[in-house]
Amino acid sequence: MELFVGIDMGTGSSKGVLVTVDGEILASEQRAHTMSLPHPGWAEVDAEAVWWADVCAIASTLVARVPAGSSIEGVCVSGVGPCLVLTDSELRPVRPAILYGIDSRATSEIVEMTELFGAAEILSRCGKSLSSQAIGPKIEWVRNNEPEVFARATRWYGSNSYIVAKLTGEYVQDHHTASQCDPLYSVREFGWNTEWVDRVLGGLELPRLAWPSEIVGRVDARGAEATGIRVGTPVVAGTVDAYAEAFSVGVRHPGDLMLMYGSTMFLVQVLADYHTNPALWTTTGVQSGTYALAAGTSTAGSLTTWLQTLTGGAPFDVLMREASAVPAGAEGLLVLPYLAGERTPVFDADARGVMAGLTLRHGRGHIFRAAYEGISFGIRQILEMFDDAATPVSRAVAVGGGLRSPVWAQALSDITGRTQLVTEQTIGASYGDSLLAAIGVGAVSPETDWATVASEVPPNPAHKALYDDLYGNWLQLYPATRDIVHAGAQLTK
Repeated sequence: MELFVGIDMGTGSSKGVLVTVDGEILASEQRAHTMSLPHPGWAEVDAEAVWWADVCAIASTLVARVPAGSSIEGVCVSGVGPCLVLTDSELRPVRPAILYGIDSRATSEIVEMTELFGAAEILSRCGKSLSSQAIGPKIEWVRNNEPEVFARATRWYGSNSYIVAKLTGEYVQDHHTASQCDPLYSVREFGWNTEWVDRVLGGLELPRLAWPSEIVGRVDARGAEATGIRVGTPVVAGTVDAYAEAFSVGVRHPGDLMLMYGSTMFLVQVLADYHTNPALWTTTGVQSGTYALAAGTSTAGSLTTWLQTLTGGAPFDVLMREASAVPAGAEGLLVLPYLAGERTPVFDADARGVMAGLTLRHGRGHIFRAAYEGISFGIRQILEMFDDAATPVSRAVAVGGGLRSPVWAQALSDITGRTQLVTEQTIGASYGDSLLAAIGVGAVSPETDWATVASEVPPNPAHKALYDDLYGNWLQLYPATRDIVHAGAQLTK
């Protein structure tokens, strides 16, 4: 029996699955990990001690569960991104990996690089404006602030491409991850921005490009010894976790949208044609020659986890009962969920959380419901921008651990007016990785889709008028408080 291993390195944990050619999961494994927040606005991970250690442990466990007479025929790894892993010539990281848009240290470099290349030209070529999500300014930050570290670096990786190198020795970047490494990649042309590469990389080598399901190498002796996967097993390029997750739930056709409920919220929509909006991210898709539109918040599940800890650490089911008992609209309480700054659509690293309308009548359940509603108002704001794209949203599929909260899922459907589809298999990006591996080695056709819709979350029309009014009020919170919270943000620096 042919089997495939998919492993995903998320923000709070890494997950792996062992899957048959028909999409049946035979085994799964998970390891929790944490990121480091050494300074305000910084978010880092030790790529070797966390990501590589997770992959080795998970792979070894899955290999031990391979049934007699079966064999692993392909491997794919995805991870958070875009991230910056700088290594020396021996593949040793020279500093902790700098994470995706939740790391906002390179604010001045974003301004300088935008002035250098031109905002309009960057948007036209890269499909998005430079933001805390961009890799180019983060490379520049290391060069400016840690010159002795940068001098030791020879290559740069994302989370998944670093693991590919550890498994195979190959230096490669998948097209999708590359399309988020602004301003290094031209999304419209599916290739490196050759005119800008030398200025941005400053001597770092440029990896070759491959599509996420392409075989880019085979497990070598060192990779086999560390993971237990046999020497010679094909490894495909993989990609950023959110896009692997979208692939796993059948978000494959123009107009398809994935709503990912996690530590942050991430949205991916497949486009029919190239389209740009300075408040959104246009990237390549997972499949060869395709485009996607994306957006991401800076907090979501991380906000409610923080609230859970802050309010005494009550069990999740208790908190959900309390939030469910509160009427829609949380009796006038509004939350602006910008506790870690915000990415889409305001791109403001100094944005901060706001709670408006708080009274002595409000309890813990009100705060939790208002937090879920505040996150959902932000998603409505993003989806209105998606609808203005060349390919309006026609189908929304919900994924992620946040679906454990019925309050959150229902609030989002009510506030956005969208029915959300939930698939039978919701294990996440690692499942999509397995499918990419199976496609890559030719075990299944490129059109294969393992996703089956199991349930729906339709909007409650009784809440529409209330939420429309509250949304109008919520939209005013950020501009009304921006100057105040910016002043406060300076006190944390």
